[in-house]
Amino acid sequence: MLQALSGIFGDALLSDPADCWAYGYDNSRRQALPAAVAFATAHGQVAELARLCARERIPLIARGRGTGTTGATVPDQGGIVLSLERMNRILEIDPANRLARVEPGVTNAELQAAVAAMGFFWPPDPTSAAVCTIGGNLAYNSAGPRAVKYGTPRENTLGLRAVTGGGEELRTGVRTTKGVVGYDFTRLIIGSEGTLAIITEATLKLTPLAQSKRTLRLLYRDIQSAAAAVSAVMAQPVTPCALEFMDRAAIELIRDVGGLDLPADSGALLMIEVDGPRHCIDESVRAVEAAARNAGLLELHAARTEAEVAGLWKARGALSPALRKIAPKKINEDVVTPVSRMPDLIDGLDRLARENGIRIVNFGHAGNGNIHVNLLVNPDDPDEMARAETCLDAAFDLVLRLGGSLSGEHGVGLEKRDFVHREIEPATLGLMQAVRRQFDPHGILNPGKSLPPDGPAGKSP
Repeated sequence: MLQALSGIFGDALLSDPADCWAYGYDNSRRQALPAAVAFATAHGQVAELARLCARERIPLIARGRGTGTTGATVPDQGGIVLSLERMNRILEIDPANRLARVEPGVTNAELQAAVAAMGFFWPPDPTSAAVCTIGGNLAYNSAGPRAVKYGTPRENTLGLRAVTGGGEELRTGVRTTKGVVGYDFTRLIIGSEGTLAIITEATLKLTPLAQSKRTLRLLYRDIQSAAAAVSAVMAQPVTPCALEFMDRAAIELIRDVGGLDLPADSGALLMIEVDGPRHCIDESVRAVEAAARNAGLLELHAARTEAEVAGLWKARGALSPALRKIAPKKINEDVVTPVSRMPDLIDGLDRLARENGIRIVNFGHAGNGNIHVNLLVNPDDPDEMARAETCLDAAFDLVLRLGGSLSGEHGVGLEKRDFVHREIEPATLGLMQAVRRQFDPHGILNPGKSLPPDGPAGKSP
């Protein structure tokens, strides 16, 4: 097998366990040793490797920079890890048609810098944009704060070049903003976590940079007031380009650990960014401010200069370091509920935290109802971890009772795979598993990830 791999990749191959170990984990707590790690630089190598793995029935796990949090790139069944980090070319930027064509190893930040020089941006902007790859963004459908106005990778990708589990080449989508010929395989592959096909090239839809942007920070007495403000903001014509949320526990954390001076009676914080044409930005901001005002509003700060913007975002920037200081190995789950049910979610999580003796801090993308639920736990304490698992199980049930979804942008991987059946009914799940078998008839692409086991034999598709 190693000889065959060497024939495809030459020296761009790792087989020593000590070298391979670094490619056996992501940003979850999971880790497993792959049999080998291959570094692709061309589409043809990916196709040839897929054919080899299909013939030998060897698991094949595509990987970017390993920033995912759900274990989706962990080779828990062994096999070959295919690193796409060296497929990092920006192949084309076409301003006239507002598109870019890139390989999967290009980082989000590299793409943003390249297209910004021409007056554009690609809307998806995960927090890990400096290091995460476009291929990873597409695999997870990772979006970030701007999704509230500009959408996710699914809405901002025109087409793909990819390789199936049988080694066949696929070209999906179009280079135009309209096209209805055939089924939409582009959107199907995006978010599939490398279980349907391995993306080797993407044609991305670019958006012109806004002429102006304004930032607001609002503090509310309680989550109910903040959620009412979010609903009101999202119901009026001016859609913000970011609408971020922090609950009382998060505010207390950045006050106590981050040392920021925020009012003691603050129950929720919203960060709102508004962008648009320069000539109407003031009017747009006034409309958002008016919608966000209610009886629970404690204070509102607006920034015009870059220094003022940085000052307002300081609270949000202080949260992640504070969380790492308190609980460096915390459990971080992202869930989604309808915006109007956010108070019910936060109240329910507070109750679960008390019942299970687990400290929970919540923040996230309020405009989408996408909340990051952080359980501040110590993995070296078995009793605490057992209580955390009970708490998390109940939290997922709570989300579904509120009409929500178990993941908004982190994906499923291994961490949430066994909960998927609670959200997706058997008939739909069975159809998804059948589609997966069509793309990957021998079950080599990232086996055991994303979907729960298929059928009574308990074999993952």
